[in-house]
Amino acid sequence: MLNEFKDFIAKGNVMDMAVGIIIGAAFTAIVSSLVGDLINPIIGLFLGGVDFTNNYAVLSGDVPAGASLEAARETGASIFAYGAFIMAVINFLIIAFVVFMLVRQVNAIKAAAEKPEEVAPEVESGPSELDILIEIRDSLAKAS
Repeated sequence: MLNEFKDFIAKGNVMDMAVGIIIGAAFTAIVSSLVGDLINPIIGLFLGGVDFTNNYAVLSGDVPAGASLEAARETGASIFAYGAFIMAVINFLIIAFVVFMLVRQVNAIKAAAEKPEEVAPEVESGPSELDILIEIRDSLAKAS
C-alpha cells in the first residue's frame, strides 16, 4: 500500500495540481490586494464612497443605534448582515472580472507564441542540377 501511495504522489498530475494550488494561494493575495487597494477605492470614488459592509438588520437582541456590524455582533444579537453579503458579491464580481482579463491576456500571449512563423514564399531559382543533367543527356542522345 505504501508503494501505491508513492506511485500516486509521483504521478505528474498530482504534482501539477499541488503546484497549481500553491500558485493559486499566492495569486489570491495579489488579486485581493489589487481589488481591495486599487480597484475598490476607484469605484468608491465614483460611487461616493459607498460601502454596504455595515448595513444589517437586527433579528433579535439589543444593539445600540448606529453601531457598526462588528459591534453589533459583539453584543451577541442575531444579525442579518445583508451589507457584508452585498460587498462580498461585488468583490467577487470584480475579482472574477480581473481574473478573466488576466486569463484572456495570458491566452492571447500563448496563442501568439504557438502561432507558426510565416513561411517565406518559394522563389523560383531556375532549373535544378538534376534538370540540367537530364537536359544534357537528352541532347546528347538526340545528337548521336
